[in-house]
Amino acid sequence: MDPYGRAGVDLDAAARAVTLIREVAAGATRPEVVEGVGGFAGLFRLDDRRLLAAATDGVGTKVEVARMAGRLDTVGIDLVAMCADDVVCTGAEPMFFLDYVVVGDLVPEEVAVLVEGIAEGCRRAGCALLGGETAEHPGHLAPGSFDLAGFCVGIVERVAILGPQRVGVGDALVGLPSSGAHANGYSLIRRVIAEAGVGLEDRPGELGRPVAEELLEPTEIYAPRVLNAAGRGLVHAAAHVTGGGIAENLLRALPEGLGAEVDRAAWDVPPVFAWLASLGGIPQDDMDRTFNMGLGMIAVVPEERSAEAAYALGGTVVGRVVEGSGVRW
Repeated sequence: MDPYGRAGVDLDAAARAVTLIREVAAGATRPEVVEGVGGFAGLFRLDDRRLLAAATDGVGTKVEVARMAGRLDTVGIDLVAMCADDVVCTGAEPMFFLDYVVVGDLVPEEVAVLVEGIAEGCRRAGCALLGGETAEHPGHLAPGSFDLAGFCVGIVERVAILGPQRVGVGDALVGLPSSGAHANGYSLIRRVIAEAGVGLEDRPGELGRPVAEELLEPTEIYAPRVLNAAGRGLVHAAAHVTGGGIAENLLRALPEGLGAEVDRAAWDVPPVFAWLASLGGIPQDDMDRTFNMGLGMIAVVPEERSAEAAYALGGTVVGRVVEGSGVRW
């Protein structure tokens, strides 16, 4: 079993669940649905010119690191990032956000800190925090425990939709640097540091700061940069690199019959990943399948404007689209 599986996360089961859910959801639709379950965001036709894009997500077990560290002010930023950056992969501008906060016992001041993080994330993404729900679940969650979920809705002009339909052989790949582990792989991270006896206040030389500070670094929010570049005709498609890593998510932005060549030497990998791999003895293949490995978003851009696109996006060219299938390193 792979390390993530030993940590309690079955990626194959997750993929199978999506397939089953897609089949179920197909029976609950409307004529306006353009893209449903399986994409980075669902698309719903608003009128002849515009579409709504919607996505929902959580922060996973990163909330446990926040709870153990007693630092609740950053995971709300992660929550918005996970949703808004899915929405922008369609070319849609995130418009509003709703949150769901569930706690084992309701401490108003702690909930307020969590929601302030969500509000900060909305400010960074350029969307409104329209509302939400706070629920207390005694007997379901232990006192002090909590979880988060979020829902983002955006809007896009039909002519501006990004996606595989715009991608062709020779297009360049621009990778946008991540701020660390973002909000994926934390079940494995927690298992690795627990088995190694590493404390959240420890300061490993490889990281140069306390473990808690490294692991709670907020997820980068790319939506404004992607929208700006897309508005200038610099983006064909975009892949938000979350669970499944670079290969799995990049393929979601490519049409059938095309693959990608990615140059690992083209970007700097944050030291947290080498530290985790060494600490837990995690093979490279499993690291690639679990973490973003330093790229939180990959934009597919026109080859002839790749330098301009990389500058506008704040990234670097990391590869190209090729004939065939899969991702080649």
